[in-house]
Amino acid sequence: MLKETNAFSSYSVNDLQLAKKFYSQTLGLEVAESREGLELKVPGGGKAFLYPKPNHAPATFTVLNFVVKDVEQAVDDLTQRGVRMEQYNQGDLKTDARGIFHGQEKNMGPNIAWFKDPAGNILSVVQKKAA
Repeated sequence: MLKETNAFSSYSVNDLQLAKKFYSQTLGLEVAESREGLELKVPGGGKAFLYPKPNHAPATFTVLNFVVKDVEQAVDDLTQRGVRMEQYNQGDLKTDARGIFHGQEKNMGPNIAWFKDPAGNILSVVQKKAA
């Protein structure tokens, strides 16, 4: 039944206008605004819906992943746009000084870097696995 439907992800933010500016201007995504919130058109045809929530609490997990060819180049681009990459040093999850987890080199998953939107939700850039 559900395989015949369209699906989308959604998560809350505390300030729609700040979110709109970040997702459209900083990240360069197409954003449509409605009375209910913001619709993000993400690469590959996906969509995400951001809605205002007065008692918003940021997600403590990654809510949106962007697959990129080169995570280092993506981090450079995001940093130049004013985005601050997250730093982790928790067990096997250790990022370098630029905020990149080198999972491919350690056989521990993809190379990935995390950052937050203005509402504190966690996003990432994930390097496409080499063929």
